Amino acid sequence: MTKGPFKFSARTRVGFSDTDAQGVVYYGRYNPYFDLARVEYHRLLGLLHREPEGDFVMRANDVEYFAPARFDDELEIYVRVSRIGRTSVSFEFAAYKIPEDTLMVTAHQTLVYIDLAERRAAPVPEAYRATIASLEGDDVEL
Repeated sequence: MTKGPFKFSARTRVGFSDTDAQGVVYYGRYNPYFDLARVEYHRLLGLLHREPEGDFVMRANDVEYFAPARFDDELEIYVRVSRIGRTSVSFEFAAYKIPEDTLMVTAHQTLVYIDLAERRAAPVPEAYRATIASLEGDDVEL
């Protein structure tokens, strides 16, 4: 199942350790779900392994919560790249409880590409841009 403009998703289950005293997913536990989806997105595109000269680091992360997930719920985490700037990449996420198809949370993350030797922002590699564009097409702002 896909949800436009998302073209990729990864599934996970809520573990007991992800829940709080009220039995719902603790708000901070959604970030590992987003990380999982982002990693699997990169794996699909052959971009999982970092370049020796540079890597992406988290600059911003915002999450909006709509419904509580509970232990053993199955979640489908949709992920896409919405924008590639000169030195940064913006991701969007939407997590749905399945099979009910209930929207649980949405999120945005901005990662900055850094030169590992200089520890400074560097241009996003052209090969990365091209690979993302091959999947996202006109749905990514370049």
